Amino acid sequence: MKHFNYDEWLSYVKDDISDKAREELESHLYTCDQCLEHYLQAISEHESSLPVLSNEPGFTDLVMAKVSKQKAAVEKPASLKKTVPSKKPFYQKAVFHYLIAAAATLLLTFSGVFQSLATYASAVEAPKHMKEKRLSVTDGVIDKTFAWMDSLEKKEANNK
Repeated sequence: MKHFNYDEWLSYVKDDISDKAREELESHLYTCDQCLEHYLQAISEHESSLPVLSNEPGFTDLVMAKVSKQKAAVEKPASLKKTVPSKKPFYQKAVFHYLIAAAATLLLTFSGVFQSLATYASAVEAPKHMKEKRLSVTDGVIDKTFAWMDSLEKKEANNK
């Protein structure tokens, strides 16, 4: 970042510089605190040569009124423009994507792809060598209970 010295700020305060240099100095003031200090020093030392405002409150009101007019003038052309809604191509709309997804789902369902996947998944879950059926503990207890009850019934039937 290029900094400006006190003499350059003094020339700025006295209005002894070109318009291009003035713009450069003004834009630099927004970003540099060091140069702002030089500028404020130049103003305070040459305050007597600066113009005196006779009606300060009136001056402020005048400036604010002009700013408001200028702001309104800038905003008016933008508000007079008709806003044309930007049309998205059909393939960029959400409805199009939903329809494609639904069509693909129906196609895969009716072609049997999901059925073959289900068959494949069940084959993967239960390999051939693991197809032996193992009883759960509960089923084993129930089977033994029924066998014991059957044996009791047979003994009772034989005793009669």
